[in-house]
Amino acid sequence: MKIAVLTGGVGGAKFVHGLVMSDVALTAIVNTGDDFRHLGLAISPDIDSVLYALSGKDNRIQGWGRAEESWAFMAALRELGGPDWFNLGDGDLALHVVRSNALAQGAALSEITADFARAWNVRATILPMSDDPVATWIDTIDGPLAFQRYFVEQHCKPVAKAIRFEGAQGARAAPGVIGAILGADAVLIAPSNPYLSVDPILAVAEIRSALVETDAPVIAISPIVGGAAVKGPTAKLMGELGIAVTNASIAAHYEGLIDAMLHDESDAPPAIPARATQTLMATNVDRARVAQEAIALAQSL
Repeated sequence: MKIAVLTGGVGGAKFVHGLVMSDVALTAIVNTGDDFRHLGLAISPDIDSVLYALSGKDNRIQGWGRAEESWAFMAALRELGGPDWFNLGDGDLALHVVRSNALAQGAALSEITADFARAWNVRATILPMSDDPVATWIDTIDGPLAFQRYFVEQHCKPVAKAIRFEGAQGARAAPGVIGAILGADAVLIAPSNPYLSVDPILAVAEIRSALVETDAPVIAISPIVGGAAVKGPTAKLMGELGIAVTNASIAAHYEGLIDAMLHDESDAPPAIPARATQTLMATNVDRARVAQEAIALAQSL
């Protein structure tokens, strides 16, 4: 079975890992709205989260970054008074250095990502949503903030008024993205933050159009469990934007794009075809179960 999944964030990476364990032909289309330059380096947090999860290098205890990481670089940076609000582990730093060097030599982000996946024997195709730069900005009551400043430096504390994606209007889908969507037996939207992790992907017009055009069932996995977000600012953001924290709201957000939703059994279903299960993904067994339930829902359609 050929699956295309739109994903971003740590929760999305866990779900993608579950799909790989389900032994499908998988293409992960990853949010790059979080990408930014820091200390002169090109950093792609969501792509790296998927790479780490699928190569077994993800830090299960910390919840982000690489396992068995060391921090000599950050210690040396602090000694020099450098900016330490964004942590870069030594292994993680190597990834960013290689990526930055390859970009400077003219390689595309999609090519670089494929090289990393091959080096780590990843059993899936990982594609950035676009090789063109798209930057997520959050307009807050205190002024505009680039995504990483809002998410990491400010810990999502500023009250949000709106979200925008600079560069999305002129961005093209990365090579392989549209073909993966149109050629899939099912398209899944990971339980990622709809507003910060999925919307940047949907802001690329070609991708949104492909979701409308595809004959495959499109299934969203809700990020809500027990009326709240498992992790991150989803529920807080929804409240600030005047959106009820319900599966009905998530379904309405994806209206015209999805055919059904997989949701946690603790929450009421939306008024579209739906399937309930336990969607928390604390273990590999959980990850595989949620992926298999999503696939089963797609097959039922």
